[in-house]
Amino acid sequence: MSLSRRSFISLLAVGMLMPMAQFASAANCGVSAGGGPGYSVQKLITPSGITLTLPVKWGNLGKQMVQYGVIDKNKFESLYAARGGLNRREANLLYGDHNGNLKINRQNSRLILNLLWGLGFGNKNQVLNSLSSPRFGGDPSRFASTGGWTLSNGRMMNHFDKYNLVKLTPQQQKLVERVARNIYRPCCNNPTALPDCNHGMAMLGLLELMASQNVTEQNMYKTAWQVVSYWFPNTYSAINTYFTKHGLDVLPQTALSAKYLSATGYRNVLAGIRGRSQRSGSTGGGCGV
Repeated sequence: MSLSRRSFISLLAVGMLMPMAQFASAANCGVSAGGGPGYSVQKLITPSGITLTLPVKWGNLGKQMVQYGVIDKNKFESLYAARGGLNRREANLLYGDHNGNLKINRQNSRLILNLLWGLGFGNKNQVLNSLSSPRFGGDPSRFASTGGWTLSNGRMMNHFDKYNLVKLTPQQQKLVERVARNIYRPCCNNPTALPDCNHGMAMLGLLELMASQNVTEQNMYKTAWQVVSYWFPNTYSAINTYFTKHGLDVLPQTALSAKYLSATGYRNVLAGIRGRSQRSGSTGGGCGV
């Protein structure tokens, strides 16, 4: 299915203007990796220009997505040809069998976003049932995270929520759902548990991958906050400025919550920095491929 520019903008609007879903909050927890429980976001500031190694191995997931048609290799390569092309390491994420840990930096952050978007989109997971809710018309194709996924082979919804790309135990599934309820994004007021835009769907894919590889809950929050620095650099910088200005020393799961990282939370952060009500403006991330 191809989308006109007007239709695609409408899809983005659906994703970004959906009312905030009400979810219960998970219990507060610390951060273990890199500094033990209680490791605060002020100690996790990602310096500009570094490459961050994520605690998950990619393996042959890209190759599987190409084989299933979640990713059409010609569409994907054409998209990146216009952006300078894929280097050997990047192409291997799409076609290789034995990829190690994912690595993200300023240069490849959009590529990692799109790969994880495809994973969250195509992987079968009950979290995606939220997009079929009668509350939103019962049509999961109307969201920016679904109708905006234009890189599949054939009709994109033929690949939505279909393949067992990442297998989870019941305990791992509960972990994904719990963490997903608590991670928001500044382009809208919804948590990852309602993945209605590309960033939400990509974060879901990352959470699934981390849970399947036994990353701890604390380290999942830590990694998610670090990834935010690449996907929403302006937001990440502003929130850290806010914490510094107000002398706050918070944990990653708090920084990722609706209080700070949702669209409403981010507006309040900007008001707290500048001393008056603010429109959120650019977050540093876009909602298309």
